[in-house]
Amino acid sequence: MADTKYIFVTGGVSSSLGKGIIAASLAKLLQARGYKVTIQKLDPYINIDPGTLNPYEHGECFVTEDGAETDLDLGHYERFLNVNTSQANNVTTGRIYQSVIDKERRGDFLGKTVQVIPHITNEIKERIQILGQDDTYDIVITEIGGTVGDIESLPYIEAVRQLKWELGEHNALVIHLTLIPYLSAAKELKTKPTQHSVKTLMESGISPEILVCRTEHQINDDIRSKLALFCNVKKEAVIQSIDAESIYDVPNLMADEGLDTITLKKLNLKDDVVPNLDKWNYFVDKLKNATEEISIGLVGKYVDLQDSYKSILESFIHAGAYNDVKVNVIWINSEEQDYNETVFHQLDGLLVAPGFGERGVEGKIAAVEYARTHNIPFLGICLGLQMAVIEFSRNVLKLAEANSEEMNPNTPHPVIGLMEDQKDLKQMGGTMRLGAWDCELQPNSKLAKIYGNTRISERHRHRYEVNNKYVEDLEKHGMLCTGKNPQTGLVETIELEGHPWFVGVQFHPEYKSTVATPHPLFLGFIEAAKKHHIKA
Repeated sequence: MADTKYIFVTGGVSSSLGKGIIAASLAKLLQARGYKVTIQKLDPYINIDPGTLNPYEHGECFVTEDGAETDLDLGHYERFLNVNTSQANNVTTGRIYQSVIDKERRGDFLGKTVQVIPHITNEIKERIQILGQDDTYDIVITEIGGTVGDIESLPYIEAVRQLKWELGEHNALVIHLTLIPYLSAAKELKTKPTQHSVKTLMESGISPEILVCRTEHQINDDIRSKLALFCNVKKEAVIQSIDAESIYDVPNLMADEGLDTITLKKLNLKDDVVPNLDKWNYFVDKLKNATEEISIGLVGKYVDLQDSYKSILESFIHAGAYNDVKVNVIWINSEEQDYNETVFHQLDGLLVAPGFGERGVEGKIAAVEYARTHNIPFLGICLGLQMAVIEFSRNVLKLAEANSEEMNPNTPHPVIGLMEDQKDLKQMGGTMRLGAWDCELQPNSKLAKIYGNTRISERHRHRYEVNNKYVEDLEKHGMLCTGKNPQTGLVETIELEGHPWFVGVQFHPEYKSTVATPHPLFLGFIEAAKKHHIKA
């Protein structure tokens, strides 16, 4: 019998029902009982990873410690569990097919005809079980992207069917997340879409053991009985997932519904420990009972899709709760350079977001200038740091044509430039400084005080760097480069002398903020914004 248990989460009826949040919530409940849990995302698209996808296509690209560009759901997994994920936690169809084709080219299949079954499904099964090969985890939860019935998902569903059979009874189960729509004209909830969704899944040889039903209204006992009968599940395994005020309410809602209890029963695991959610509920209580409200301007070019900045938004929530404030985000489109002065005037802090390409950069530079000259707390992340360096170079160093080589390869003052070892690379995917890199902070800097340490490690995702040729001039005029990578000497952080709170970082602190450990940089930024609000 397998030592590691496997849970598969599929979705039906509609996309965007929240499989990632349900998977993370169940994992949190199991973790709170003492089980070692991790979550994996299988994405059906043919891209190798989300690294080259437009954020409007797929939302934020989340980066792991080991430098994997992954689905944004991995951010939810880390924020809920406070456990790092890795390359093994996100698998795409592109990566599966690439691996199988590489094996075929090497002759690994000994001349056999390469087919979806068994070669693609075997590769999927191997990827699913990588995380369970040693004693690191008791339970591996695998979220299957897309919706049951999608042609792209069929190999994954087949792989799950095979794996359930191979692992044997009580070692694997399927949770199907579905939608119970409410028809306002009839004033009733309808179960037929869920019945059809489960029927589609059963046609592929999988009968789900647990149904999680997304709904806007309470599901009564009659509906539970009907779903149990027509979907071939126990009545106790019909779980209601009603719309919540916050995603951080979902673990408690799932606990009330007994999702963790029925899961442990189906997997034949001990259910003799009450989940310890004290720290989690302390955070939720702080989140719901904040005594102050502040406004933070988020300047970016993807503001029409908030998921493009998901980790930043969640970091605001974490830091806001622990600073006893509710953070209201004011969305500022960096492509609209004609900023209304009243928009900036209402801000308690301003964050210039990461991004790539020249579109919208002049708007970001204008926003940086306003924060610098009006003493508004400022945080620039990745491209945000680079925009701060360009703005300062233009307006303080008087280098009017200062720019990044990314935006203008022929600029006479490339204060931001391409890394030397990247200049000959032509492919876009996987050619950046990615994952965890060390940073040495100057002992008496603002950032060293914020972190409480001079040696830190943060996750990166970028190609261009601050040009060290300009560092001396920047520092002479008050822009201090207080953090550098000890191996390369590359600038990691900047801060401004004489400004209440002006910080730029080349890395992405938002990737490491969790419910249990809010990121110190966001805590410091929100604290500064709160002080600004009180003074105003």
